[in-house]
Amino acid sequence: MLLDDTDKKLLNIMQAGFPLTREPFPILGLKLGIDSEEVLRRIKRLKAKGIVRQIGPVFEPRRLGYQITLVGMEIPVKQIDKTAQVLNRHPGVSHSYEREHRFNLWFTLAMPAKNDIQIELEKLGNLTKAKTVLNLPVLRIFKARGYFDVVGDNWSMPDTQAEPSDVSHRDITLSNRERKIINELPQDLPLVQRPFDLISAQLSLEVNELLEQCQSLKQRGVMRRFGASISHSSVGFTANAMACWKVPSALVEISGRKIATFPEVSHCYERKTTPLWHYNLFAMLHSHYKENCQEVARQISEQVGINEYELLFSIREFKKIRIKYVV
Repeated sequence: MLLDDTDKKLLNIMQAGFPLTREPFPILGLKLGIDSEEVLRRIKRLKAKGIVRQIGPVFEPRRLGYQITLVGMEIPVKQIDKTAQVLNRHPGVSHSYEREHRFNLWFTLAMPAKNDIQIELEKLGNLTKAKTVLNLPVLRIFKARGYFDVVGDNWSMPDTQAEPSDVSHRDITLSNRERKIINELPQDLPLVQRPFDLISAQLSLEVNELLEQCQSLKQRGVMRRFGASISHSSVGFTANAMACWKVPSALVEISGRKIATFPEVSHCYERKTTPLWHYNLFAMLHSHYKENCQEVARQISEQVGINEYELLFSIREFKKIRIKYVV
């Protein structure tokens, strides 16, 4: 699909943050110099073409009493499609990719903190007949913001920097009303002039009350953001790689902060290691060309002074959704 400048700016704005107001589309229109009907028409077209995946909230799992881990599997190539189908049926799997490596199938798994995630992975390993299963939970977050600059020159880029944070279990007290909202809100936003009216009606709430509660959830860190998820490959970001460095413990924080400053990096985490995977600092790199990702990884290694790393390019995307957390 050919995107004009207005389409590109609209995609950037919606990724950076969708207005949590009763009539969000006129606000978007003012930023673009078009009316609200034209905004809606364009979003519907972008969704029909699969460029906009979803408009909705991104919640912080640990605040909702969930744990999340990154899993790498070693799967015989001839079995990878069948294995991906099995994993994609799991409600806790949100992202699943085939990558260029001995460990060729990677996915994220979210589960309530009360559950034993290692036991679940052993079940999945047996079910899929995986040769090896890596369990790599996150220890610290240096950056977690999927944003793809479609316009260029960092146009309308959100503040993607954040102070490093540990990911110990830190669920907070939620009211029954907040729980209802969290359970209902992850549906895809209705594309009508007053979309939150429809959601509030389903919850038997006044729309202003719903929007106030959403703002409160954002301020308290329960909701990371409310915005659009886009198919980055559809807008030219066809080279995507997971970079993994082996960093001494004393250098993890300074290295993580440095890596997070690169615009090509969407996510940066410190993760636990295993005897089979001794890399502890992870970053997702995105670019239009594979060579660019390789160059960014080289620059990062040079700046942080760490040369031991792996670069795992994505071959296929099997699943990418936002988890619907039940609280």
